[in-house]
Amino acid sequence: MKVTVLASGSKGNCTYIEGDSGALLIDAGLSGKETLKRLEIAGGNPDLISGILVTHEHTDHIKGLDVLARKLDVPIFATQGTLWQFEEKRTSDKEIKMCVCKKGEVFEVAGFLSEPFSTYHDACDPCGFIISENGSKLGFCTDTGQISEKMASALRCCDGVILESNHCPHMLETGPYPQFLKERIRDIKRGHLSNTSASEFIQKTDGDVEKIILAHLSEENNTPEKALSSARNSAGLFSKKTTIEVSLQCTACNTMTI
Repeated sequence: MKVTVLASGSKGNCTYIEGDSGALLIDAGLSGKETLKRLEIAGGNPDLISGILVTHEHTDHIKGLDVLARKLDVPIFATQGTLWQFEEKRTSDKEIKMCVCKKGEVFEVAGFLSEPFSTYHDACDPCGFIISENGSKLGFCTDTGQISEKMASALRCCDGVILESNHCPHMLETGPYPQFLKERIRDIKRGHLSNTSASEFIQKTDGDVEKIILAHLSEENNTPEKALSSARNSAGLFSKKTTIEVSLQCTACNTMTI
């Protein structure tokens, strides 16, 4: 399984996953044109894509969804609440295929087995995904105010995890955002995961997760250096067992093979 985060952050999110039988996207928050451009640069193949999985309906996750679903002629997979919200926001009346996925229930697309799980965010029915192929597992967990024990148990069983590390608590507190927005971001039931919370999860993995990509970094309240330092320090004694990298908003990250 090859995983490439094409973009991650508040201006657009998209991840390309390629396996033995096909490929899929998770989220489509870039324009269709930009998504295909980055996919080409990263060495991905749009002809292999058989579906687009969507975590939730915020614009930075669905901006190019309508266009890509039609251009690639592939179905969209999302929870019922997310699909309802997406349909409300659509400006095109052209037909696209939408498939409801239920949390805790496994479905197959592009040769992958995918299982949605609940996350904590201010969206209608947000989720993350556990994606499996040939014994390898990827956990996808962004846009969540916390990682519950149930979430952590599932993610710890993965070979690789794409993990939110949105903000440095100190930078958020001392930064220019209005107080209501600061409170929303750090709200554990509807916000974003901090560097500290991401690091706490990494520490609990005890080296069982081989590869981690930090994602959805805030450009105003975080830096790649701060996120990486916090995460790698938390790995401690098992740092040689776990590879930790960071994804960016402006360019695709290195492809992770699991």
